[in-house]
Amino acid sequence: MPDVPGVPSAEELERLPHAELARLLGEAYQVIGRLQARVERLEAQAGKDSSTSSRPPSTDSPYKKKPPRDRSLRERGKRRPGKQPGEPGTTMNLVDDPDERLEFAPACCRGCGAGLAGEPVLDRRRHQVTDIAPVPPPKVTEYVAQSKACRCCGTVSEGVLPAQVRARASFGPETHAQAAYLACAHYLPVGRTAVLLRQLAGITVSTGWAAGIRGKAAALIGASGFPGRVRDLLAQAPALHADETPARAAGGLRYVHLACTSYLTWMHTGDRSGAAIDAGGVLPGYSGIIVRDGYCGYRHLTGALHAWCAAHLLRDLKGLHDAEPAAQQWAAGMAALLLSARDAAAAARAAGKDALGPAVLQDLTASYRAAAAAGYWANLTRHTAAARDARAIARRFQRYEDMILRFATRPDLDIFTNNEAERTIRPVKVQQRASGGCWRTLQGLADFAVVQSYLSTAAKWDISKLDALRDLFNGTPWIPPALQPAR
Repeated sequence: MPDVPGVPSAEELERLPHAELARLLGEAYQVIGRLQARVERLEAQAGKDSSTSSRPPSTDSPYKKKPPRDRSLRERGKRRPGKQPGEPGTTMNLVDDPDERLEFAPACCRGCGAGLAGEPVLDRRRHQVTDIAPVPPPKVTEYVAQSKACRCCGTVSEGVLPAQVRARASFGPETHAQAAYLACAHYLPVGRTAVLLRQLAGITVSTGWAAGIRGKAAALIGASGFPGRVRDLLAQAPALHADETPARAAGGLRYVHLACTSYLTWMHTGDRSGAAIDAGGVLPGYSGIIVRDGYCGYRHLTGALHAWCAAHLLRDLKGLHDAEPAAQQWAAGMAALLLSARDAAAAARAAGKDALGPAVLQDLTASYRAAAAAGYWANLTRHTAAARDARAIARRFQRYEDMILRFATRPDLDIFTNNEAERTIRPVKVQQRASGGCWRTLQGLADFAVVQSYLSTAAKWDISKLDALRDLFNGTPWIPPALQPAR
């Protein structure tokens, strides 16, 4: 045995009494057990990615290669990449009135070389090139407030300028809309926003002016009645999606909270507490169905029914099965059961039904409980890291059966996953990565939440974000007319 500091040599061990040797061996086995458990835990942690846990895809290692099928829970479609058969093409067509036409006639005959200057044109082959015109100089409009004296009393009165004309020199609503479009809708840093405005629009703005555009937009949105209208509409929705994500602001950690549907978005900021969740003004008193992940911060909302996002559960089940394929067959069975129930709910929804058949629902519930019980008992006496995780997940399925199967008991609502919320809240991460990883102030983060709520809601109604910003800065902000478009 090589000499290791703190470890007795072979000769020293031979001289030890049997009782002392047994004691040391017992201590060694305890250390080995703890180290083995730690290695299993670290290996399981290192092996997790966005397909086997709730970690976002942005945390996946770019050096860890896996087949595409293993990295996603989405089912492989039958469509080939690219344009599908029968879909209309998007080839450029010739326009009837081009801005400029250049004629190219042959100078001489390619046969004998004779000149063709006076010969008539027999045919034409048209070609067109569409390009961007050079940036025009900005349009400057001067507003002159005239003063006049009354002939009767001598009082001097001055003309009233439009409401948007305040400073002696300022930028107009189109410049504001384009700047907000770059900074807020495309998440560009303010420095690049100023550069693009100068290079593509011929407008020279300072970085400080560009930095303030989000705050101007947020103030106009706040004064327009949009926040109250969206909160009122969300409160009427039969089901809404809720989520939260961390964001670094002012040197600390804050959270952006979200409540949304397929046509409405409302975000606000705060910490991760229940009081901060309620501060959005949507969830307190809400009596519909809240689709969410397993975060316990929503438990105080007892007036609503809750639905657990099945995408999170499927990722957990996949992680278990990948860790121990032979020992965790129940996880594969539970995942298949959830997907089968999803398809049954979707078929019922497409048929206009608001409930599954009693026999179908009874069979689903019985299979669900059997799979959860199998997962628990199969891992009860095992002591690996995967077994401990399996027991916890199996107990979750047993304890939260109503939440997890909510999508099956309410098939009239598309609530199998919380993907709607995850898609809607993703711009927080996009903006954070584009802007150096943080917001400088808490107010800046709050303004981002307000503007993103406005732009996201407009986009869900198929309204161009640029058009929505134009309406905002022209004094006629867009407001959602209803909970959803008329069918």
